[in-house]
Amino acid sequence: MKPTDLTNVPLPELLGLHGAILAELKRRKISRTENNPTGDYAEYLVAQKLGLRLEENSELGFDATDNKGIRYQIKGRRLTPGNRSTQLGAIRKLKEHEFDYLIGVLFDEVYRVQKVAKLPHVVVGEYAKYQSHPNAHVLLLNKAVLGDNRIEDLTQKFTN
Repeated sequence: MKPTDLTNVPLPELLGLHGAILAELKRRKISRTENNPTGDYAEYLVAQKLGLRLEENSELGFDATDNKGIRYQIKGRRLTPGNRSTQLGAIRKLKEHEFDYLIGVLFDEVYRVQKVAKLPHVVVGEYAKYQSHPNAHVLLLNKAVLGDNRIEDLTQKFTN
């Protein structure tokens, strides 16, 4: 079978196809997760929309900086019909205050932005819970967190 040429497929359509493929692989029990590209896409999208500079992958504690040197940790979560959890990826070394803001991005199953929130480090510290298994804090981007008046809702910047 000849590989399909995807070089001219627009990015949103390409990500949608990828999501459908991951869902089918999970349905067939070939893979156990549907979230492999989510973090990378969240980082890319946030950097593009907010004009941030992404750090090298080996950088610990934050993913991007702005022109003032403010440090951003970026976390994404892809919500699927089979998994509606809004738990963001592991937040390591939270107490070391290695980032100033966390930007959480929730996508739907075909990577359309559903919610983008900017949380000051102090707010993350109040809501995130430590879990020993990943040796990290975890944060649910739920109604309680999103309803906090210290959170900045950036969703419109990503959906227009």
